[in-house]
Amino acid sequence: MASKHGKVIIISGPSGAGKSTLVRRLLKNCPLPLQLSISATTRSPRADEQNGVSYHFLSPEEFTSKRDAGEFLECKEVFGQGHWYGTLEKNITHGLESGKWVILEIDVAGAMSVIDRIPDAITIFIHPGSMEELERRLRNRKTDSEDAILRRLNVATEEMSKRHRYAHQVVNNDVAVATDEVSQILQSLENE
Repeated sequence: MASKHGKVIIISGPSGAGKSTLVRRLLKNCPLPLQLSISATTRSPRADEQNGVSYHFLSPEEFTSKRDAGEFLECKEVFGQGHWYGTLEKNITHGLESGKWVILEIDVAGAMSVIDRIPDAITIFIHPGSMEELERRLRNRKTDSEDAILRRLNVATEEMSKRHRYAHQVVNNDVAVATDEVSQILQSLENE
């Protein structure tokens, strides 16, 4: 599925590490032909989210149909809440064929699946430096219940233990600095 023109970039790390903010800045500031892969999900949109922009919001039946048809590069139920998330393979293939560097902002479990299928993907793990800082960020977001925060922290502990599987690690203590670091990593790989 890899194209000689485009590249697959996997950016992942624990919830609360600032991946989404970093990726938004990267898309605006990096001179490479970046394109964000829009994940699919069965959860309902939040107030500020748009279908096809934030996520492809699918009914559980639509998601199951696509999963059963093998249309996902990776997919899984996340945080035990009955919501599924996944990466549609056709979105990646189309971007690569257009010469784009397709960014997959996905969780660590999804990244491990993609790495198995696309071993030459550029892998970058974003984290806040410590579990204490991660917990502080999750609590300050004020978007999750205490149970959800504890679930996210348990998952984050497991995710942090897999960061050695990534070619690059970036500590996101300052989003501008971290974005520049990721951009420099990508630009250094432009001719590979």
